[in-house]
Amino acid sequence: MIYNWQENLWRELLGNKEGLPHAQLLHGQAGIGKRDFAESYARALLCEAPTGNGGACGQCVACGWLAAGTHPDFRVLQPDSEAGEGDAPVAAPVAAPVAEETVAEKGKKQTQITVAQVRGLIESISLSSSRGGRRVVLVYPAEAMNVNAANALLKTLEEPQPNTLFILVTHQMQKLPATVRSRCLKIAMPAPTRGQALAWLAGQGVKNPEICLAQAGNAPLRALDLTSGDYREKRAAFLSRLEEAQNVDPLALAEMGEKLELAWVLNWLQTWVYDLVAARTTGTIRFHLDFSSQIIVLANTVDVLLLLNFQRDLLGAQRALQHPLNTRLLLEQLLLTYWQIMNRKQESARV
Repeated sequence: MIYNWQENLWRELLGNKEGLPHAQLLHGQAGIGKRDFAESYARALLCEAPTGNGGACGQCVACGWLAAGTHPDFRVLQPDSEAGEGDAPVAAPVAAPVAEETVAEKGKKQTQITVAQVRGLIESISLSSSRGGRRVVLVYPAEAMNVNAANALLKTLEEPQPNTLFILVTHQMQKLPATVRSRCLKIAMPAPTRGQALAWLAGQGVKNPEICLAQAGNAPLRALDLTSGDYREKRAAFLSRLEEAQNVDPLALAEMGEKLELAWVLNWLQTWVYDLVAARTTGTIRFHLDFSSQIIVLANTVDVLLLLNFQRDLLGAQRALQHPLNTRLLLEQLLLTYWQIMNRKQESARV
């Protein structure tokens, strides 16, 4: 799938199929359709009867294999946690993880691309192309490679196999080793304008797209994800408790948060505090437009310096997403700090 904000780049790349470098790094914020673009790009490169504009025909043998996830010359390198996720990903042979020291505990999904996966990929592409043409490897998200995996892939990028194209997709290019970045043609993926994003969300049947788009940082695909399931109801319930700054019970709220996705709760806290600071200093709300009036009231009663310090605590807590921890204890500490900040100035003002 190609989104309208990607059309110019799409035409530019497909107009130069024969002059492509062996490795390309598609980078940009999460939720703007990078993976969808990369998969459509792979289809176009592997199609054996491309259309007049260079896109995949959808009818040839290669396109049939891609649709079925069985194309022998298309490989996807990704963590277990990404399998089956993303923007309607193409099913494809995945470089299977092999037991090693960095693999997560049995029964848990990996969040990294490991050196064993990279070695398995390198072994598979060392053989001749099954169709006698181009091979394409999609690495997503590229920043998920651990140090050993990145070093193993670097050797292949330095001495690429003939007619093999690597497409690396990353949300956080700075997390990739400079040596890997330097071996790739870096392509900045276009983000939609606010108008384009709102129009696309409205076309998907999203009601009040302004609210979910603000929560998603202007990333429309992420915004669409926020409208699914009971996410909106859980978010509203949690933030409604945050706005009760004087009466909120931080321990009860931590108990509530423990039953939710930790990534959600940390994101809500970070963006809520950001909006409090912004409302106090600039009079604007960026993320939680549906709580604007409550945030403005709270912002007028809080010490901005304390909020900025709390933001650093929240950034540090993000490390908890990758490591085992006592979620309840973490949330209790954070929410107790929030309660103290929100009540400290109010109490001092009454003295």
